[in-house]
Amino acid sequence: MLNIQDLIDEAKCFAVIRDLRWPDGVQCPHCHASQITKRGFHNTQAYRQRYACQKCHTQFDDLTETIFEGHHQSLRVWVLCLYLMGLNLSNAQIAAELDLSESVAQEMTPQLREGVVVKKSRSN
Repeated sequence: MLNIQDLIDEAKCFAVIRDLRWPDGVQCPHCHASQITKRGFHNTQAYRQRYACQKCHTQFDDLTETIFEGHHQSLRVWVLCLYLMGLNLSNAQIAAELDLSESVAQEMTPQLREGVVVKKSRSN
């Protein structure tokens, strides 16, 4: 049987997040400067790029100040959850597809919905 989680890779998820978040190049989420230095990758997430702002000296990464920050689920699982939500699957179905507990799916889906609403309101 084909597992949907095998169809998407973590590296591509991070690349897409960077492209969507910073279409004109990486900017500091604190001071919005574009004088940024790459600082390698996160210790536990191999494709999560770390940065340092040359203006305000803040350190941040691809997920800083996003709805994905501070969660134990991989970015790949978040992206797949969003995709399955778009198919109008229930939280129980999403949990089953992603091998999550229903309570975890129940926590993730409202955060994703809120993130989509915020993103849409910013682009209007």
